[in-house]
Amino acid sequence: MFKSLDCGTSRNERFSLDTLRTEPTANQSSMPRHIGATGLDNEGNRTSTAIPIIVADDVPSRLVPEGAAAHDQVSPFSTPPSSDENLDSEAISHAIPIKTPTQEQVAEPYSPSQGRTRQAPSNIRETEHPQRRQSLASNPRVEIDPDSRARPPELPPRPSVTPRPVSIQLASAPVSTSTTQLYGGNGSSTTSEVKSATHPGNTGTSGGSLTLGERDVRATAVAFKPAAKPEEEGSHLWIGTNHGSLQEIDVTSHRIVLSELSSHNGREVTRIHRYQNSMWTLDEDGTLHVWPQDGTGLPTMERQPVTWKLPRGHSFSMVVKGLLWVAIGRQMMVFRPSANTLGDFKVTQQPLVDPGAGEITSGAVIGSQLDRVYFSHSHGKITFYSVTEYTCLGVVNASVYKINCLVGAGWHLWAGYNTGKICVYDTQSQPWKTVKEWHAHEGPVANMAIDRTGLWLSGLLRVGSVSLDNTIKVWDGLLEESWLECEMQEIDTSWCSFREIEAVVMTWNAGASTPASLRYEEHEPNILRMVLQPGRAPDLLVFNFQELVDLEDKRLTAKTLFKGTKRKDINDHDHMSRQYRDWRDHLVRSIEDYMPTKESYALLHTASLVGLFSCVFVKTSQRTSISNVQAAEIKRGMGGLHGNKGALILRFIVDDTSVCLVNCHLAAGQTQTMHRNNDVAAILDSIPFTSEHDATVCRNSFVGGGDGSMILDHEVCILNGDLNYRIDTMSRDVVMKAIRTRNLGKLLERDQLLVSRRKNPTFGLKAFTELPIEFEPTYKYDVGSDTYDSSEKRRAPAWCDRILYRGPGKIQQLNYRRHELRTSDHRPVSGHFRIRVKSIVPDKHEKAWQDCRRRFEAVRSRVEWET
Repeated sequence: MFKSLDCGTSRNERFSLDTLRTEPTANQSSMPRHIGATGLDNEGNRTSTAIPIIVADDVPSRLVPEGAAAHDQVSPFSTPPSSDENLDSEAISHAIPIKTPTQEQVAEPYSPSQGRTRQAPSNIRETEHPQRRQSLASNPRVEIDPDSRARPPELPPRPSVTPRPVSIQLASAPVSTSTTQLYGGNGSSTTSEVKSATHPGNTGTSGGSLTLGERDVRATAVAFKPAAKPEEEGSHLWIGTNHGSLQEIDVTSHRIVLSELSSHNGREVTRIHRYQNSMWTLDEDGTLHVWPQDGTGLPTMERQPVTWKLPRGHSFSMVVKGLLWVAIGRQMMVFRPSANTLGDFKVTQQPLVDPGAGEITSGAVIGSQLDRVYFSHSHGKITFYSVTEYTCLGVVNASVYKINCLVGAGWHLWAGYNTGKICVYDTQSQPWKTVKEWHAHEGPVANMAIDRTGLWLSGLLRVGSVSLDNTIKVWDGLLEESWLECEMQEIDTSWCSFREIEAVVMTWNAGASTPASLRYEEHEPNILRMVLQPGRAPDLLVFNFQELVDLEDKRLTAKTLFKGTKRKDINDHDHMSRQYRDWRDHLVRSIEDYMPTKESYALLHTASLVGLFSCVFVKTSQRTSISNVQAAEIKRGMGGLHGNKGALILRFIVDDTSVCLVNCHLAAGQTQTMHRNNDVAAILDSIPFTSEHDATVCRNSFVGGGDGSMILDHEVCILNGDLNYRIDTMSRDVVMKAIRTRNLGKLLERDQLLVSRRKNPTFGLKAFTELPIEFEPTYKYDVGSDTYDSSEKRRAPAWCDRILYRGPGKIQQLNYRRHELRTSDHRPVSGHFRIRVKSIVPDKHEKAWQDCRRRFEAVRSRVEWET
């Protein structure tokens, strides 16, 4: 499980919760640029089809692939899925020493206020979120995408905020903004050319175009040529084509300055690397040209290059400390292009390989860790090697999904996945922590690159990502908002007052039981008497039911899916509603009968969904402290069409602390673990609530950069229900024997939920905590007895009914119990919680906020110095 970012122990010490884990959780040329790039197919494999990319002139267009020096201006999109990463390591100093990770690790996922996986709609206009406007708003081609905010934490461990991207739509025609476009031809139907559109500020100025060559020529690799002066950086671009030719383009004058048509003998140029003041070009046949410098000390195509031969079939290459690391499938080889002899050229005599890691897809270097280089693999693993000993230092199982690209930003490693997700890892912790993850693109993240020059030009460290969904997004590489959020959480005692409230949560798959059926129990139990501890009157009472209607009744279930207008259908609906009302009224009477007369309760919320039913009560004395109540439902049956499986969700704010309650019923069946995991992901990734538009409220009451629209935006979450996870790879007889001998630990080792949390890096419930289970399985019983299933199916017992919670430093579970109600084939489960809620003192908050901002400027300066 990915550990969430640990912001320190102060909160635990204040709260004294033994069971609690703290896991926060230059002037740019006005002429446009149009950069061709190869891409990925739907399976994430590289294709040779070029993609036209429009980069608006008020967005940093010179993104430097990870590892490049500050003065190395290189296009980030030359070859997805694995970006060339040119590192002038001599320009980076004062590396931070770190511990060597163990040989085999599993990255611990983002948990606390993190855990957000937000899908970013690209059509949200910035006018909908005026408080999040940026200076980019003047360009109609650039949109600030608030719902895909990528604001991961940076530097000191901190929870994160979903980064806020700038979205740049890829286009196939010029637009009336300052852009330069390099059109990649489609077969032989289009001439490859460089064009610029009319700039709105230059009245009467017309655009221009340059033809690169024949009609079937495509640009397949690009890099910015070094410049003699910093202000001239980005003015000349080298382009390699599928025909093996090289072109140098003056971006300002729109002219092809130089052409070299035969150096690669018609072989497609796959990479152009820039290292310090030299340029290296590599083609598909393995021919590497190191281009010499002219009289001014800059590389030129007019002189004969030094040529080396590399193995064919390379899929990725990058430059680290003047050495070229080349991947061929699963193998990595290291070469020294500046060598004078063949012996010096080949640094590693044998390939570097990890047999179980899969094909190498990308690589990166983190500026503060210049002693190692990281490589991503198609099987979701990340390996890292010593740059001096060329030995593998460790392997991390980051995911089960393919990683297409890596980039190092600040102190963190960013990974772009085939699923469209970007994850940010803290590689200095043991094990690795997932600092932030979010759904960045609809399609695979084809490539990422970093604009290191932004730090000293504008004070911003930008990370760009490009995807097959025809969108480029630019993210805050310093993750400023996340850093500030974590810092504010660390000093919350200086700007908040606190109090504690208690909550009791019960979940029960009632199996179509009615309140009347309870009287047939031996002592007609009062539910409250069962779940409450004597002498305690909790502030919140939460009752969550599943299967309050008979889901085995196929006629009734079908009616709920295909509702008609006949009177009989209406009667069926009334019958279901009556069952919910009966339970609500029964709970109200139970509270009145059992609770002390001085403790009155108000009904805060009820909701139902095809068998799911939630009923929440709050002390009358606490009702005025609760605000912003919203409810939602998520259907998961029949691919999201039917509510026989799904979730009821309720959120509210107590004082200034946000709380979210989730009542779930997941997919049934012994073999449906993956289906259940997908249900969890769909529920947690949904956006069921309306967004909070007040930036101050978002910052103070929600976490992970959230706006309250998602479950994991909330500071405290309690998720429970019939999750339906079973016990794997054990016969019923073995399970029954373990229960009789009270060897529950043996069974819990095979519990599907616990196994998924332990072994599946992407499992949504990794961000949650569950108290150790000390009671017998709650499913499946013969109704009315204490005998596990004796029917022909003889289902093996399992812990289907569960309660999990999340909220580092804010919630403690006091007990976790099951109760003996025999009117269903499930037993109820309850948990008693203590929740720490805050009230903000405005004046103190403002002072603390300004102090944190000043500290962040020191962090920015440190990153700039090391980068």
